[in-house]
Amino acid sequence: MASALGMTAVLAGCGVGGDSGDVTLRLVAADYGDSSANSSKKYWDELVEAYEKDHPGVTVDVTVYSWNDVDREVKEMVDAGKAPDMAQIGAYSDYAADDLLYKASEVLSIPVQADFVPQLADAGEVRSVQYGMPFASSTRLLFYNKSLFEKAGITAPTTWAELADGAEALKAEGVKYPYALPLGPEEAQAETMQWLLSGGGGYTATATGYSLDSTENVATFSWLKNNLVGKGLTGPVAPDKLNRADAFAAFAAGQVGMLNGHPSLMKMAAKKGVKFGMVPMPGVDGPAKVSMGVADWMTAFKQNGHADQIKEFLTFVYSEENVLDFSREYDLLPVTNSASLVMSEAAEDADLKPFLDQLPLSELYPVGRTSWATVSADIKQRIGQAVTPSGSPAGVLGQLQATATTVESGSAG
Repeated sequence: MASALGMTAVLAGCGVGGDSGDVTLRLVAADYGDSSANSSKKYWDELVEAYEKDHPGVTVDVTVYSWNDVDREVKEMVDAGKAPDMAQIGAYSDYAADDLLYKASEVLSIPVQADFVPQLADAGEVRSVQYGMPFASSTRLLFYNKSLFEKAGITAPTTWAELADGAEALKAEGVKYPYALPLGPEEAQAETMQWLLSGGGGYTATATGYSLDSTENVATFSWLKNNLVGKGLTGPVAPDKLNRADAFAAFAAGQVGMLNGHPSLMKMAAKKGVKFGMVPMPGVDGPAKVSMGVADWMTAFKQNGHADQIKEFLTFVYSEENVLDFSREYDLLPVTNSASLVMSEAAEDADLKPFLDQLPLSELYPVGRTSWATVSADIKQRIGQAVTPSGSPAGVLGQLQATATTVESGSAG
């Protein structure tokens, strides 16, 4: 996702469930804003104010961190023995594996837990028990520059072959990045997963292991190397050096014919006057059957023993109105079925509907595995080498698989 806000929310109020006296709940959350005007602190301040009106004696104090800092801040709190009551962050499995988290069923009512979008709820599970509560979600679509496509006389691709032919036509018209392929270390795991899924593969073929060097995955990266990168269709910056943020900026500057993007790119491009279209990711023989989904997580730590108070607060956080407010403010997809239904039918949300339609077809990162953080970091650093002139897709994917197998066996032990 775009960014992370760490917020320390202090919930002090009359105890729930028979407790007496004030209770302090600390919450650390992630900042999805791109300016002070729409920082997540503003969102939480308004939500907390509304919560306090109906909960006399409750006080909430908010502190904000960026996505660059929030996961580290929470880890430092936990390591110091001062875990927050709740953390809205990028991952949860390490804390679940260390038995530091409440199960979702312990801090959510049955109606709230049952309202989560199934794919997101499933991705929040470790060994079939949900610990990660989805808080924000997104999917990816292929963005294309309508003006550049019109000039090149091409239409939106539905297959890899059409994508490659379109990139050739764009290059012939002098487009700087016919297809932008960001395999640099910032977010290579996302671009990689999108392509692997479109080729019928993915990161995990089974519930117990990784499948990074599968036949399908090797074929996908061999195609990328030979048909896009090798033919000079990915622009002046080598894919292993191109980061997602730079690719998005180039698209907003009108220099990119097509690239994979999430909803925040709509606003960036529109602000710069770029006319764009969005279609599902092309696959080998037609639109990809599975797209990539992403989620960020709410977690509840057991250390302070405030399950009842956390449940009451999260019931409010996950109300249909609040989920919709958050999703609309930050161009994200709702994590609940009730809010998704409203968004799918509301005219004001028409621009997000193509992403929403992809969510039931999406697969998320294997975040329930404690090995994923290490495997993801390895992919970010190495996958770009697979498409360099001297790179070997089979060799690089084989190295990644070897590391993943080692890390997975260690984390399972």
